[in-house]
Amino acid sequence: MSSAGGRQPSQSRAIPTRTVALSDAAQLPPDYCTTPGGTLFSTTPGGTRIIYDRKFLLDRRNSPMAQTPPCHLPNIPGVTSP
Repeated sequence: MSSAGGRQPSQSRAIPTRTVALSDAAQLPPDYCTTPGGTLFSTTPGGTRIIYDRKFLLDRRNSPMAQTPPCHLPNIPGVTSP
């Protein structure tokens, strides 16, 4: 069975990974969720991957929405209130 354009399908290869056990969140590097291009990423508890482009975030840095705290936050002294 030939593929379109006469090209051969590429072979899949495993991505090398390593597991590192951390005993404290302070051991994480400050840029552990960024790519070399500056893209930030995270996952939700359900496993959905969320990708934040650095340019998009910087463009919204001075928006009115970014200057106000989210509504309906609980009052936690030192965390959500001074």
